[in-house]
Amino acid sequence: MFSLHPQKYYQFVLNFFAFVKSPAISFDSPVTRQDKIAESVTLFILKFLFAILIASVIGIFYEPQNLTDKSMSDRFIPILYLLIGGMLLPLFEETLFRLSLVFKPIYLALSAACFGYYLSTKIIFNSRLTLIDDTFLYRIGISILLGSLMLIILSNQQLKNRLRSVWTNKFHVIYYTSAIVFAWLHLLNFELNYTNILLTPILTLPQLFSGLVTGYLRVKFGFLYPLLFHVFTNSILIGLSILVG
Repeated sequence: MFSLHPQKYYQFVLNFFAFVKSPAISFDSPVTRQDKIAESVTLFILKFLFAILIASVIGIFYEPQNLTDKSMSDRFIPILYLLIGGMLLPLFEETLFRLSLVFKPIYLALSAACFGYYLSTKIIFNSRLTLIDDTFLYRIGISILLGSLMLIILSNQQLKNRLRSVWTNKFHVIYYTSAIVFAWLHLLNFELNYTNILLTPILTLPQLFSGLVTGYLRVKFGFLYPLLFHVFTNSILIGLSILVG
């Protein structure tokens, strides 16, 4: 299925870094499905190599515990842990951070709904995203309300045109902000002590790189490719943690 020409895969990497340096919302030439898959796999391997490098360097002097992974592994049997952490959470996070990189009112509404659920869970009710407790229906209600309000607001044609202009002219700001916020929110996976907060830019480097890659794939290939990228990333890590015990 894939050609064995190293130059081709090297070009995929160059294309990605060129985009990160100067993000653009549109691409000139169409891409075949085979090349979409090949480029996604290339960047997936690059991401894992980068994550292993960062983890190895950090592990020399510090080993923070991922509290979220421990909590989920304690609360769920392995198959549910894999389903929720490997599929549902990636879908939620990609909808929140990547779907609306391409401007469309329904995309912004869905992202806003996910933001409402996240905000109400973490800030208002101090709960967990995957916990179905007595606050769950309230969190879902806030999510639906915020998404609906966004859709109603964007029904105003003048406002919609202004926002579309922002997406066109300031896309680099939206792209970088999405990746950085996505990465730094993962600090909540760890204990919020002075050391972890101080090391935030380093601890979240793998997530930042993932955010840059999935943002690139979203804009260039559509929503499915970054979603699968995220699903495979989480599923592999969760699968390994289950096997290791």
